[in-house]
Amino acid sequence: MNQQEYVRRRRQLMSMISAGSMAILPAAPEKLRSRDTHYSFRQDSDFHYLTGFDEPDAVAVLVPGRDHAEFVLFCRERDPTRELWDGPMAGPEGARERFGAEDAFPMTDIDEILPGLMEGCDRIYYSMGTHSEFDQRVIGWMNSLRGQRRGTHGPEELIALDHLLHEMRLFKSRRERSAMKKAARVAVAAHKRAMLACEPGMFEYQLEAELVHEFRRAGAVPAYLPIVAGGANACVLHYVTNSEPLSDGDLVLIDAGCELDLYASDVTRTFPVNGRFTEAQRAVQEIVCEAQAAAIDATVPGNHWNDPHLAAVKVVTRGLRDLGILKGRLPSLIKGEAYKPYYMHRTGHWLGIDVHDVGDYQIDGEWRLLEAGLVTTVEPGIYIPPGARVPRRFKGIGVRIEDDVLVTRSGHEVLSAGLPKWPDDVEAFMAGGR
Repeated sequence: MNQQEYVRRRRQLMSMISAGSMAILPAAPEKLRSRDTHYSFRQDSDFHYLTGFDEPDAVAVLVPGRDHAEFVLFCRERDPTRELWDGPMAGPEGARERFGAEDAFPMTDIDEILPGLMEGCDRIYYSMGTHSEFDQRVIGWMNSLRGQRRGTHGPEELIALDHLLHEMRLFKSRRERSAMKKAARVAVAAHKRAMLACEPGMFEYQLEAELVHEFRRAGAVPAYLPIVAGGANACVLHYVTNSEPLSDGDLVLIDAGCELDLYASDVTRTFPVNGRFTEAQRAVQEIVCEAQAAAIDATVPGNHWNDPHLAAVKVVTRGLRDLGILKGRLPSLIKGEAYKPYYMHRTGHWLGIDVHDVGDYQIDGEWRLLEAGLVTTVEPGIYIPPGARVPRRFKGIGVRIEDDVLVTRSGHEVLSAGLPKWPDDVEAFMAGGR
């Protein structure tokens, strides 16, 4: 993402913030993994969205309509000794020259400078509850300013920044859509690699290694802990142990997406370990594929957010009835949510910088309308645990199919297209690579 994109975002946000206000955003902290080793640093999504600055221990301040700088960045000073161990740091000079800050200061000076910037502001826009330690500092500065001598005053109101900023993030720009297409392509390549590598007797973690290999060779990282669930493990929705052997005759469900340039993909496929579906597995897989096709067809401008889910529920419920797992009239089964023991989650979620991206699903208590620029997953599934009271041939089958879908002006675009999912296509692909 080039700097002009970040400038555009900051200007858009500042145009939405009322005069006499400022917005404050802290960066993500470093997180300790064990003793003196850290987790790989991942920047706070909101902070990154507005700055592109990829260091911890930093604070961005946006002030519209004031004489001083509109974008002020507090960050660590450069330290040659620390850079020897951890690599280059931007420092205040780099914040101005490379990241477009009109002014920048050492983080150690924030207690002296930021309260002065806050003085005279009526409102502070801030996301309370996201950074608990910094929350207390913001409240402390506000209280301190209110208690100063007569003639000065501090901000009287603390306003949640989330609503404005997250509504902005929900609609993807041309550059964001391009980044998400790249992330989806890498995920598709990783799933294909796993499908071709899969053999009975492998362990789930070995299949996970194939995914991560493809992510890393493309410069990406996993966007979340990959799910590689063989057999009945697929009936555990967030199974991430990935430690069991893959058995001949079982299905394996892989839910794995990558993060590339901080934008996520989220893709799921289910396929037979040995490359051939049983009759029961094929029947369930086809229902889920049909449900996904119906949901994708409903992912178009003007439909409500919930319409794709309703379309998937109808197909899944009818399919479960056709298999003899549910009994009764289709309208009654849907109204009574008889499908929920086997399909208990929704059909999708927003996708972007975060895998479960920000943005409201409802507005004033009503499902929001789908509009061009929104990106959602479409991921119906059927999960029949071993203890379910169903015909034996269906016990332990778990199937989920998930793709990333961009809503366009004329309809939709499947960003993760080209990855087999229908049983015939999966079998042909796996056979062709062996």
